Amino acid sequence: VVIQLGAILAVVVMYFHKLNPFSTKKTQKQKMLTIQLWVKVIIGSIPAMLIGLPFNDFIEEKFNNSYVVAATLIIYGILFIVIENYQKDKQPKVEKLSQLTIQTVLIIGVFQALALIPGTSRSGATIVGALLIGVSRGVAAEFTFFLAIPAMFGASFLKLIKFGLNFTGMQVFLLLLGTVVSFAVSILAIKFLMQYIRKHDFKVFGYYRIVLGVIVLLYFGIKTLLA
Repeated sequence: VVIQLGAILAVVVMYFHKLNPFSTKKTQKQKMLTIQLWVKVIIGSIPAMLIGLPFNDFIEEKFNNSYVVAATLIIYGILFIVIENYQKDKQPKVEKLSQLTIQTVLIIGVFQALALIPGTSRSGATIVGALLIGVSRGVAAEFTFFLAIPAMFGASFLKLIKFGLNFTGMQVFLLLLGTVVSFAVSILAIKFLMQYIRKHDFKVFGYYRIVLGVIVLLYFGIKTLLA
C-alpha cells in the first residue's frame, strides 16, 4: 500500500495544474470548477471510508486468499468485456469532469469500495462502475486517478500507524526505493493509458484479467492437489 504512494504522487505531479484550485493561470470559473472537482472526489471517497475503516481487517482475514483473487480477476475481466459491448454504440452521458453529478460520483465510490476485496483492482472497479453508468473512458480514467489520491494516502497512513513506524533503516530504504520506482513507472503507465483509450476500449484489459485469473486458479489448484 505504501509503495502505491509513488503512483499517487505521479498523478499529483502529472495533473497538478488541473488539481490546483489556486493556480494564477486559471480564471475564477476554472478555480471554482477545480474546487467542485475536489468536493466530488471527497464525496466519492466516502463509501470506501465507511466500509474500509470498520471492516478492513475482517475482509483481509476472510477474503485474502488465492481463490478469491482468481475469482475477482475473472469476474471483473468479464465485466470489462460485457460493459464495453453494451456501451459500444451508445453516446456517453458524461464527457467532461464538470458533468459528473453527486449521484454519479457516489455510485463510482461504491464500486471503489468493492476494491477492498482482494484481487479487485481499485482502478478497474471504479472504471467498470463509471462505464456502466455512461461515463466516457477518458473521464472514467481521470476521475479514477483523482479518486485514488485520498484513498491511497489514507490507506498508507493507516498501514504506517498499524505497523507502529517500527522500521529498520533497510526497510525504510526499500519502501522509498519502491515508491520511487512506482512513481517513474506510473508516469509512463498513465501516459500510455490515456493515449491508448483515445482509440481503443478496455476489453483488452478484460481478456488480460481473465487469463491471469485462470492462471492463478490453476496454479494454486494444482499446488493444493499436490500438497
